[in-house]
Amino acid sequence: MTPRADSYVMRAASTLTAVPNAFDDDEILVKGLVARDADAFAYLLDRYHAPLHRPACQYVPTAAVADEVVQETWLAVITGIDRFEQRSSVKTWLFRILLNVARSHGVREHRSIPFAPTLGDDEPAVDPKRFRRFTLHGRGAWKHPPHAWPEPEQAALDAETRATIDHAVSHLPPAQRDVVTMRDLLGWSAPEVCDALELTEANQRVLLHRARSKIRRALEQHYDESGTR
Repeated sequence: MTPRADSYVMRAASTLTAVPNAFDDDEILVKGLVARDADAFAYLLDRYHAPLHRPACQYVPTAAVADEVVQETWLAVITGIDRFEQRSSVKTWLFRILLNVARSHGVREHRSIPFAPTLGDDEPAVDPKRFRRFTLHGRGAWKHPPHAWPEPEQAALDAETRATIDHAVSHLPPAQRDVVTMRDLLGWSAPEVCDALELTEANQRVLLHRARSKIRRALEQHYDESGTR
């Protein structure tokens, strides 16, 4: 290929990648879904099928059951799109359906978790016994500080660490589990989570902090038992 032809191809490819998909616009996407446009459904599947599977796994015991949850979610989307009023984004609506389906399956699989206590309770994010009651400055300080964790690269490759996190997340109260799954596993923004779960920003922040604290405690216990520092 000549330099001129190569330059032309590169410019053409750049132009193609710069053109947005029309279905990125929720209004156009919904119209396509309501019209039973195969391309609209293909777009939705390509974009959200994999992201739906991850949170489903937090509610049911096996990947196979998670597959059933996702398939049932898609069926609910197909049968319910005509009633979608676009009061939220398609993404938010889709994940609300998934959470409802996943919770129902979780109950059937005997993995239901009691509802989280109200946010007005006195549940501490960190065990108070880990702090000194008084210091020279009049404020609490660590009595038993967190252990140093392994290097990030090592932890990322540690299958046991991943299993510990998944186990901790699966045993969180539902509200905490939903928030930490969306924020930390799916990468949603705080406003998106508030919209999807119908939470205030303050409630979302408290739930996320408590969930992260519990996961950290589970990891600390894992490292203590394994002798890892």
